[in-house]
Amino acid sequence: MLRTMWIDVVDLRDFYASPLGQAARRMIRRKMRALWPDVTGQRVLGLGYAAPYLDGFRDEADRVIAAMPARQGVLRWPSQGGAQAALVDELDLPFPDLSMDRIILVHTLECAEQVGPLMREIWRVLSDSGRLLVVVPNRSGLWARFERTPFGYGRPYSPRQLSLLLRESMFTPLSTDRALYMPPFRPSMLVRSAPAWERAGAALWSSFAGVVVMEAVKQIYAATPVTQGKRRRGYLTAPQGRSAAAGRSPLV
Repeated sequence: MLRTMWIDVVDLRDFYASPLGQAARRMIRRKMRALWPDVTGQRVLGLGYAAPYLDGFRDEADRVIAAMPARQGVLRWPSQGGAQAALVDELDLPFPDLSMDRIILVHTLECAEQVGPLMREIWRVLSDSGRLLVVVPNRSGLWARFERTPFGYGRPYSPRQLSLLLRESMFTPLSTDRALYMPPFRPSMLVRSAPAWERAGAALWSSFAGVVVMEAVKQIYAATPVTQGKRRRGYLTAPQGRSAAAGRSPLV
């Protein structure tokens, strides 16, 4: 049985500060922006270690929150201005029902020990018209085979496996894409040629991409999952967004 584990937040930070990590972020973020070109007025939640991918949404979204699981750890984000990062229990998120318009999962599903309860929390927090974007290591890709990057840890997924998981979790997949065709090595020549690898890989060997990127919507006609027992959930006070002045209800 494959052992899952949360990657330490310091190791994640250091990877994304490296040239290889910066190249990976650019390639994946391009796919995200192609799927979500405009999030104006939306409330965006990143769960896992999504902070490197959230910066591009901050100027458009009503508010952006980086929720980092307790066993992973938390770092201040963003580095300038008010903090918008929170340490959370991924199985008991401190947000009200239907409070998020967009949710991004990065370094999350492959690390989670209890995927079913995690996905039920995502379903609960996401608004009925909301969108979910999931990034996971590709089972057939080269990046999942080397532990030199965060994408080499945990449980990788094939596109079919991820689609099945989303359907079983009361989500409907809308689109599937892939990214990271360059080898997960650090020579500067490889890193500089990342865009060329992406173009060639998408055309010639798409099955060997490093990550799968999948967008899904919530199945609002599905029965609400039954939770065991009653929990008293303390809601997190989120940073004030642009909608506060317009009278839109806050997260608490």
